[in-house]
Amino acid sequence: MRRGLPQRGFTLIELLIVVAIIGLLAAMLIPNLLDALQKAKQKKTMTDCRLVGGAMMAWLTDQAAASAAGAAQTTFDVADYKPITQANLVKELVPTYIQSIPGFDGWKRIYDLYLDTVNPHGSHAMAIRSAAQRGVFDADIYTTGPFEPTEYEQDIVWADGFFVRWPQKMSS
Repeated sequence: MRRGLPQRGFTLIELLIVVAIIGLLAAMLIPNLLDALQKAKQKKTMTDCRLVGGAMMAWLTDQAAASAAGAAQTTFDVADYKPITQANLVKELVPTYIQSIPGFDGWKRIYDLYLDTVNPHGSHAMAIRSAAQRGVFDADIYTTGPFEPTEYEQDIVWADGFFVRWPQKMSS
């Protein structure tokens, strides 16, 4: 080294301080990013349920001229509904009622679909549900009501014209 010239570059301490600051910022931002990704999946699933549910409602209105929308029920039992495959639902709804049926929910899992094409006059004519983040349904019988939006493992259920289980900010 020649004397008289100023040193160039960073010291080891300066580099360690920069790395520590970047690590702290990442530790604060990554959980928020992961939460935002889960919330986006949840919102996509709810939007799909509304769209497919609306198409089912339109089909039901054409088939039965009335529906059970807004019925005042406090429980939802999957056993009361007739399952339908996605291929058969496509045959019933596309293209007259909806352009396409979403294949997967926000977590890339297949929806559980129900539509009674034989007896659409019944009070349990149509439903769609998602097993959400966990991928396994909580139950087959649900009590109607919302849940905290940050509970990503809760099933999202839409039936007969309204959400049975849905994420909603709960007031304390």
